[in-house]
Amino acid sequence: MEKIGAGSTSLKGHFLVAMPGLDDPNFHLTVTFLCEHNEDGAFGLVINRILPGAEASIVFRELGLDALPRAMSMPLYVGGPVNPRLLFVLHGPPLQWDATLPVSDTVAMTSSPDVLEALARGEGPESALLVLGCAGWAPGQLDAEVLENAWLTCPAPDRILFETPVENRWEAAARSMGVDPRLLSDIPGHA
Repeated sequence: MEKIGAGSTSLKGHFLVAMPGLDDPNFHLTVTFLCEHNEDGAFGLVINRILPGAEASIVFRELGLDALPRAMSMPLYVGGPVNPRLLFVLHGPPLQWDATLPVSDTVAMTSSPDVLEALARGEGPESALLVLGCAGWAPGQLDAEVLENAWLTCPAPDRILFETPVENRWEAAARSMGVDPRLLSDIPGHA
């Protein structure tokens, strides 16, 4: 793991699992995949909130792309409160596109049209989430929130990211750490 200063370790490629006591409506019971975490701050995408009534067909029509039915029906995720009109594609291999941020050996985040064009044709990454908006933290802010027990952190298994039904991702992420989510308190504090 990469160090980010003052003894902190980067959580890039990890899940942030919101504790039940985190009452910010943007993050209550969310799982956020961290795409970047360094001395300049952190950036992530919520992966367990779907935009009600919206599908990728909206994006493809807006871009003037003919898309296969499978691509048209992909859900749109609400990635967080920052830049809610910006579209990100969180995906598995292939990881090389025009504007790609590699997150791990198997996951990248891309924000360029070429990946959307490939997805529309059925030639893009087999595993992909279309995400509107993101979450961001100033330098040291996320580290402080973790210390205040607002979040649990764990490595992000690809199966939870891409295969687990969206409504089960929070529980699956907690269980991946050996935590029974029913036993988590909604009262923040320290043991």
